[in-house]
Amino acid sequence: MLSVEFGGERLVLLADKAAFLPDHATLLVADAHVGKAVSFRRLGVPVPRGTTTGTLERIGALVERLGARRVVFLGDFLHSSRAHAPSTLGAVARWRQRHAALDLVLVRGNHDDRAGDPPAALRFTVVDEPLRLAGLALCHHPQPVDGAYALAGHLHPCVTLPGRAGERLRLPCFHFGQRVGVLPAFGEFTGMHPADLGADDRVFAVADECVIELPRR
Repeated sequence: MLSVEFGGERLVLLADKAAFLPDHATLLVADAHVGKAVSFRRLGVPVPRGTTTGTLERIGALVERLGARRVVFLGDFLHSSRAHAPSTLGAVARWRQRHAALDLVLVRGNHDDRAGDPPAALRFTVVDEPLRLAGLALCHHPQPVDGAYALAGHLHPCVTLPGRAGERLRLPCFHFGQRVGVLPAFGEFTGMHPADLGADDRVFAVADECVIELPRR
């Protein structure tokens, strides 16, 4: 874990590719993409099984370890309408039952627009961006918000670093600009895209269960 401050709020960056606001007991998760694997399988693409369970178990472990009382999903909780498959929603429902007291909030993203909101029985509060929280604006799309520092997802940012023997390491990262910060994608089955780095941006790579700040450009 590594602690930083943006928008006057303390933000703990987690090697699990999520962030925690300790003063608000709030876990931030971007781009869970629950049901992405089943969506691909329904299109005839052979992909691994168990990704939804893995994603939910990781969230549950973080909630228990950090004492979070609320999880805010920064968009793209469900991957597509195919994520409403009984097997996927059944897994989410069982997870929800184990965390019945947890406040779940979804800031709608582009995939949520296509997938539709989670079923009412899961008891999500679903809102459009931005969701204001003290000096922060919680979003899906990275965009400046007047009077706040924006935290978002959507881009699945990563950086490429030199490795051993000429190899290149491609690592998920937290990317913070002057007015907008982007969290890495949390989901078990998501891609990554190179972060577009500005000269004064701060970048924190996730590697070997650690979060490491990289030298500024």
